[in-house]
Amino acid sequence: MYVRKIEEDLDCGIRVALKIFGGKWKLCIIEAINRGITRPVEIHKSISNSSLRVIEIQLAELLFFGVIDKCSEDVYPKKSEYELTPFGKSLLPIVSQIDKWGMEHSDRVKEKLLSIHQE
Repeated sequence: MYVRKIEEDLDCGIRVALKIFGGKWKLCIIEAINRGITRPVEIHKSISNSSLRVIEIQLAELLFFGVIDKCSEDVYPKKSEYELTPFGKSLLPIVSQIDKWGMEHSDRVKEKLLSIHQE
């Protein structure tokens, strides 16, 4: 994992929260695992426009922070699955609220994006 040269201010709750779930696909990954999609390839397929490499990097970061656990079977080909830890499950109300807010304001965002493409 990348280590910053300049020390981060982790006395700010927002910065701490973004450290955990601030990646482009992390909230989508958490939601997918919560819905029962547990294998990396399945998670990748469930998130359109994502790359498997980025999904794997963000899974590793979530694993590092203890948001998810990795369960691996010693078979060939290797089979890995992920599950939310109690710490990860504590994020579910936040994910739900963000999803609700996004759905309530999606029309506004779509209109803005359409206006950019029409110019």
